[in-house]
Amino acid sequence: MSRYTSATDADRKAMLDAIGVDSVEGLFAEIPKAVRLDRRLDLPAGMAEQEVFEHLSQLAARNRHSDEEVSFLGAGMYDHYVPSIIDSILQRSEFLTPYTPYQPEISQGGLQVMFEFQTAISELTGLPVSNASVYEGPSAVAAAGYLAKLETKRGKLVASRGLHPHSRDALVTHAAGFGMKVEEAALDGEGATDVDALAGLVDDDTAAVFVQQPNFLGTVEELGALGEAAKRTGALYVVAADPLPLGILEAPGSFGADICVGEGQTLGNRLDFGGPSFGFFAAGERFLRKMPGRIAGETRDVDGKRGFVLTLQTREQHIRREKATHNICTAQALNALAGVIYLSWLGKLGLIELGELMLRRTHYAREALGLQAINPGPIVREFAVRVPDLDGLFERARAEGVNPGYRLADTYPEYGDGLLVALTERRTKADIDRLAALVGAGSREGAAA
Repeated sequence: MSRYTSATDADRKAMLDAIGVDSVEGLFAEIPKAVRLDRRLDLPAGMAEQEVFEHLSQLAARNRHSDEEVSFLGAGMYDHYVPSIIDSILQRSEFLTPYTPYQPEISQGGLQVMFEFQTAISELTGLPVSNASVYEGPSAVAAAGYLAKLETKRGKLVASRGLHPHSRDALVTHAAGFGMKVEEAALDGEGATDVDALAGLVDDDTAAVFVQQPNFLGTVEELGALGEAAKRTGALYVVAADPLPLGILEAPGSFGADICVGEGQTLGNRLDFGGPSFGFFAAGERFLRKMPGRIAGETRDVDGKRGFVLTLQTREQHIRREKATHNICTAQALNALAGVIYLSWLGKLGLIELGELMLRRTHYAREALGLQAINPGPIVREFAVRVPDLDGLFERARAEGVNPGYRLADTYPEYGDGLLVALTERRTKADIDRLAALVGAGSREGAAA
């Protein structure tokens, strides 16, 4: 809890005297009256401390976290088990409290973590260079768009509609600042990126093409065909990937991806009401000096001992503003540390086993629900179905302590009756059968009516 430190009238007068103004209002003298609010803020009356506590407690009680229900909600953030070893290491003071490791001689632990993290991300993505790290997945996507602008000097980005809506929004917002436009490639009738539609948007002004693996609907994309369509005019090929399925899916780098970015929450980070988490960014070696974030490197000290340093820092704090490739002032290093601990805990075989487990349970769930699939093709951890009685399903499920998934209509109006269902290792066969029973209850009620 933050400590409240009051300022007395004498304190305020001393500060105003130091600044050189007569009153607090004098601080705002340069703001034109035309843009000022000429009335008091419409705020409710104040409350006593006890009343505030009780009010906030009532608001907090309206929340439900994933341990209080059987959750099939995914859509980019997933309810994976986080082993206790992660908190045990994260809470060590040398990891929990440090700032940016400017002094390598006293920051070897933190720098080694960054180096190991980069190594793990490079192995997962099949690309030789990784940073350590960025804020979250959508920020990484937007940063890839800026890198593409710097590299190609072109003015257009093409994004699959299967790219996460938050990532598409971030890309559009940042592209406006880059002086670029974003065009969207449609999905086909089976929930995959339409290769012909994407190819038709790629021209000589296209700086980069963005796809997601698996895409937002859970469809495993044909990265090879999409890559050929993306790169035929010299555009960069950017794949936003979920890192956990990469244990059983071919690495994006194997399909010619120039850049692979993604959201790292699934790697040892809890949901925590949406954050914080971390983003990763991996690329080909020729993009090294245009990448965002920080890169830790391995070296030898004067005595020949192995050591670690910050090899590259590309933010404006370190180099001339016009040469900087981003302005992120803090990396999510602690969250990225959770990611590398998680990957080390799983190991290569564990990563494969977890991917296979998700694969089996996802396909079982799609069959068990008995609903029309929006994406009937290959899936790994998530799938989309049409639910004729979607409102009724949510009503029944919530009453039973089940969250059936994500309403696609919130971001995909074309799937008004669509439900996105996600599976992790925490969702058992019994949980899936329970959801299937709730779906079937709606069919029985409809038949009875």
